[in-house]
Amino acid sequence: MRVLVVEDSRSLADVLTEGLRDQGMAVDTARDGLEAAAKLDLNAYDVVVLDRDLPGIHGDTLCRMITEGDNRTMVLMLTAAGSPGDRVSGLGLGADDYLGKPFHFPELVLRIRALARRQPAARARILRAAGVELDPLRRTVTRDGRQLDLSVKEFGVLEALLRAMPAFLSAEGLLEQVWDEHADPFTNTVTVTIGRLRRKLGDPPVITTTPGVGYRVGL
Repeated sequence: MRVLVVEDSRSLADVLTEGLRDQGMAVDTARDGLEAAAKLDLNAYDVVVLDRDLPGIHGDTLCRMITEGDNRTMVLMLTAAGSPGDRVSGLGLGADDYLGKPFHFPELVLRIRALARRQPAARARILRAAGVELDPLRRTVTRDGRQLDLSVKEFGVLEALLRAMPAFLSAEGLLEQVWDEHADPFTNTVTVTIGRLRRKLGDPPVITTTPGVGYRVGL
Protein backbone atom coordinates (compact mmCIF):
# COMPACT_ATOMS: atom_id res chain seq x y z
CA MET A 1 0.00 0.00 0.00
CA ARG A 2 1.33 3.44 -0.91
CA VAL A 3 0.36 6.46 1.17
CA LEU A 4 1.01 10.19 0.76
CA VAL A 5 1.14 12.17 4.01
CA VAL A 6 0.45 15.87 3.41
CA GLU A 7 1.29 17.74 6.61
CA ASP A 8 3.02 21.10 7.11
CA SER A 9 4.19 20.29 10.65
CA ARG A 10 7.58 18.63 10.17
CA SER A 11 7.51 16.90 13.57
CA LEU A 12 4.06 15.38 13.01
CA ALA A 13 4.89 14.43 9.41
CA ASP A 14 8.01 12.62 10.62
CA VAL A 15 6.08 10.75 13.32
CA LEU A 16 3.36 9.71 10.86
CA THR A 17 5.83 8.64 8.21
CA GLU A 18 7.93 6.54 10.57
CA GLY A 19 4.88 4.97 12.22
CA LEU A 20 3.14 4.06 8.94
CA ARG A 21 6.35 2.63 7.49
CA ASP A 22 6.62 0.44 10.59
CA GLN A 23 3.16 -0.86 9.62
CA GLY A 24 4.48 -1.94 6.23
CA MET A 25 3.24 0.97 4.14
CA ALA A 26 5.25 2.80 1.50
CA VAL A 27 5.01 6.43 2.58
CA ASP A 28 5.87 9.68 0.80
CA THR A 29 5.48 13.11 2.40
CA ALA A 30 4.62 16.61 1.23
CA ARG A 31 4.91 19.75 3.35
CA ASP A 32 2.47 21.92 1.37
CA GLY A 33 -0.29 21.69 -1.21
CA LEU A 34 1.93 22.49 -4.19
CA GLU A 35 4.39 19.72 -3.36
CA ALA A 36 1.50 17.31 -2.79
CA ALA A 37 -0.08 18.15 -6.16
CA ALA A 38 3.24 17.53 -7.91
CA LYS A 39 3.65 14.13 -6.25
CA LEU A 40 0.07 13.16 -7.05
CA ASP A 41 0.80 13.86 -10.71
CA LEU A 42 3.86 11.60 -10.63
CA ASN A 43 2.77 8.69 -8.41
CA ALA A 44 -0.26 6.52 -7.79
CA TYR A 45 -1.36 6.45 -4.13
CA ASP A 46 -3.90 4.25 -2.40
CA VAL A 47 -4.59 6.78 0.37
CA VAL A 48 -3.74 10.44 0.97
CA VAL A 49 -3.60 11.58 4.62
CA LEU A 50 -4.40 15.25 4.16
CA ASP A 51 -4.01 18.14 6.57
CA ARG A 52 -6.70 20.71 5.85
CA ASP A 53 -4.94 24.01 6.57
CA LEU A 54 -2.01 23.88 4.13
CA PRO A 55 0.19 26.54 2.56
CA GLY A 56 0.53 26.72 -1.22
CA ILE A 57 -2.71 25.00 -2.15
CA HIS A 58 -5.28 24.79 0.63
CA GLY A 59 -6.26 21.31 1.74
CA ASP A 60 -9.87 21.86 0.68
CA THR A 61 -8.80 22.71 -2.86
CA LEU A 62 -6.39 19.79 -2.98
CA CYS A 63 -9.14 17.45 -1.76
CA ARG A 64 -11.39 18.55 -4.63
CA MET A 65 -8.56 18.06 -7.11
CA ILE A 66 -8.02 14.51 -5.89
CA THR A 67 -11.64 13.46 -5.69
CA GLU A 68 -12.50 14.91 -9.09
CA GLY A 69 -9.49 13.30 -10.80
CA ASP A 70 -9.57 10.26 -13.06
CA ASN A 71 -7.37 8.06 -10.86
CA ARG A 72 -9.41 7.88 -7.69
CA THR A 73 -7.30 8.03 -4.53
CA MET A 74 -8.96 7.72 -1.13
CA VAL A 75 -8.63 10.81 1.08
CA LEU A 76 -8.45 10.89 4.86
CA MET A 77 -8.54 14.43 6.25
CA LEU A 78 -6.43 14.69 9.40
CA THR A 79 -6.86 18.11 10.92
CA ALA A 80 -7.22 20.15 14.10
CA ALA A 81 -10.57 21.41 12.79
CA GLY A 82 -12.49 18.52 14.30
CA SER A 83 -15.92 19.88 15.21
CA PRO A 84 -19.04 18.19 13.77
CA GLY A 85 -19.48 21.11 11.38
CA ASP A 86 -15.88 20.82 10.19
CA ARG A 87 -16.34 17.09 9.65
CA VAL A 88 -19.50 17.63 7.62
CA SER A 89 -17.87 20.28 5.44
CA GLY A 90 -14.77 18.14 4.92
CA LEU A 91 -16.77 15.12 3.86
CA GLY A 92 -18.81 17.42 1.65
CA LEU A 93 -15.62 18.25 -0.26
CA GLY A 94 -15.31 14.59 -1.20
CA ALA A 95 -13.04 13.31 1.58
CA ASP A 96 -13.63 9.63 2.31
CA ASP A 97 -12.90 9.90 6.02
CA TYR A 98 -12.16 12.62 8.59
CA LEU A 99 -10.11 12.33 11.77
CA GLY A 100 -9.54 15.22 14.16
CA LYS A 101 -6.30 16.02 15.99
CA PRO A 102 -5.25 14.83 18.49
CA PHE A 103 -5.84 11.25 17.40
CA HIS A 104 -4.99 7.70 18.44
CA PHE A 105 -2.37 6.29 16.05
CA PRO A 106 -3.74 2.70 15.93
CA GLU A 107 -7.10 4.16 14.91
CA LEU A 108 -5.43 6.09 12.09
CA VAL A 109 -3.78 2.89 10.83
CA LEU A 110 -7.10 1.03 10.85
CA ARG A 111 -8.84 3.87 9.01
CA ILE A 112 -6.14 3.96 6.32
CA ARG A 113 -6.39 0.20 5.79
CA ALA A 114 -10.18 0.40 5.67
CA LEU A 115 -10.02 3.13 3.01
CA ALA A 116 -7.61 1.09 0.90
CA ARG A 117 -10.06 -1.82 0.96
CA ARG A 118 -12.85 0.48 -0.26
CA GLN A 119 -11.04 1.35 -3.48
CA PRO A 120 -12.93 0.16 -6.59
CA ALA A 121 -10.03 -2.11 -7.55
CA ALA A 122 -9.57 -3.54 -4.05
CA ARG A 123 -10.13 -7.26 -3.61
CA ALA A 124 -11.34 -9.38 -0.75
CA ARG A 125 -9.75 -8.68 2.62
CA ILE A 126 -8.15 -12.15 2.82
CA LEU A 127 -5.83 -12.77 -0.13
CA ARG A 128 -5.37 -16.41 -1.13
CA ALA A 129 -3.32 -18.33 -3.72
CA ALA A 130 -1.20 -21.49 -3.88
CA GLY A 131 -1.97 -22.41 -0.28
CA VAL A 132 -0.99 -18.94 0.95
CA GLU A 133 -3.41 -16.83 2.99
CA LEU A 134 -2.54 -13.21 3.75
CA ASP A 135 -4.61 -11.00 6.04
CA PRO A 136 -3.57 -7.33 5.59
CA LEU A 137 -5.57 -6.17 8.62
CA ARG A 138 -4.13 -8.66 11.11
CA ARG A 139 -0.73 -8.69 9.37
CA THR A 140 -0.63 -12.48 9.25
CA VAL A 141 0.48 -14.94 6.56
CA THR A 142 0.10 -18.71 6.48
CA ARG A 143 0.95 -21.37 3.93
CA ASP A 144 -0.95 -24.62 4.17
CA GLY A 145 -1.86 -23.64 7.72
CA ARG A 146 1.76 -22.90 8.72
CA GLN A 147 2.31 -19.45 10.21
CA LEU A 148 5.07 -17.46 8.49
CA ASP A 149 7.23 -14.82 10.16
CA LEU A 150 7.79 -12.17 7.48
CA SER A 151 9.59 -8.85 7.68
CA VAL A 152 7.70 -5.66 6.86
CA LYS A 153 9.05 -5.54 3.29
CA GLU A 154 8.58 -9.27 2.69
CA PHE A 155 4.94 -8.90 3.75
CA GLY A 156 4.50 -5.87 1.50
CA VAL A 157 5.98 -7.63 -1.53
CA LEU A 158 3.79 -10.70 -1.04
CA GLU A 159 0.67 -8.55 -0.59
CA ALA A 160 1.46 -6.59 -3.78
CA LEU A 161 1.99 -9.79 -5.78
CA LEU A 162 -1.22 -11.35 -4.47
CA ARG A 163 -3.23 -8.25 -5.33
CA ALA A 164 -1.73 -8.14 -8.82
CA MET A 165 -2.64 -11.76 -9.71
CA PRO A 166 -2.55 -13.09 -12.34
CA ALA A 167 -0.47 -10.24 -13.74
CA PHE A 168 3.27 -9.80 -13.33
CA LEU A 169 4.83 -7.00 -11.29
CA SER A 170 8.20 -5.65 -12.35
CA ALA A 171 10.93 -4.84 -9.85
CA GLU A 172 10.20 -1.17 -10.53
CA GLY A 173 6.51 -1.72 -9.78
CA LEU A 174 7.35 -3.41 -6.50
CA LEU A 175 9.71 -0.59 -5.55
CA GLU A 176 6.91 1.91 -6.18
CA GLN A 177 4.29 0.02 -4.17
CA VAL A 178 6.32 -1.32 -1.25
CA TRP A 179 9.15 1.16 -0.77
CA ASP A 180 8.81 4.92 -1.42
CA GLU A 181 10.07 7.79 -3.54
CA HIS A 182 13.52 7.62 -1.98
CA ALA A 183 14.18 4.04 -3.12
CA ASP A 184 17.16 3.70 -5.45
CA PRO A 185 15.84 2.40 -8.81
CA PHE A 186 19.17 0.63 -9.37
CA THR A 187 19.20 -1.20 -6.05
CA ASN A 188 18.94 -5.00 -5.80
CA THR A 189 16.74 -4.80 -2.72
CA VAL A 190 13.74 -6.28 -4.56
CA THR A 191 15.78 -9.30 -5.69
CA VAL A 192 17.12 -9.83 -2.18
CA THR A 193 13.66 -9.50 -0.60
CA ILE A 194 12.12 -11.90 -3.14
CA GLY A 195 14.87 -14.42 -2.37
CA ARG A 196 14.20 -14.29 1.38
CA LEU A 197 10.46 -14.50 0.79
CA ARG A 198 10.81 -17.58 -1.41
CA ARG A 199 12.82 -19.37 1.26
CA LYS A 200 10.22 -18.63 3.91
CA LEU A 201 7.33 -19.71 1.68
CA GLY A 202 9.04 -23.04 1.02
CA ASP A 203 8.33 -25.66 -1.65
CA PRO A 204 6.74 -25.98 -4.10
CA PRO A 205 7.74 -22.48 -5.26
CA VAL A 206 5.02 -19.81 -5.03
CA ILE A 207 6.69 -16.89 -6.82
CA THR A 208 7.79 -17.25 -10.43
CA THR A 209 10.14 -14.96 -12.34
CA THR A 210 10.14 -14.12 -16.05
CA PRO A 211 13.30 -12.24 -17.06
CA GLY A 212 12.54 -8.82 -18.47
CA VAL A 213 8.92 -9.02 -17.27
CA GLY A 214 8.85 -9.44 -13.51
CA TYR A 215 7.39 -11.57 -10.74
CA ARG A 216 4.05 -13.15 -10.06
CA VAL A 217 2.37 -15.61 -7.71
CA GLY A 218 1.39 -18.91 -9.28
CA LEU A 219 -2.27 -19.92 -8.96
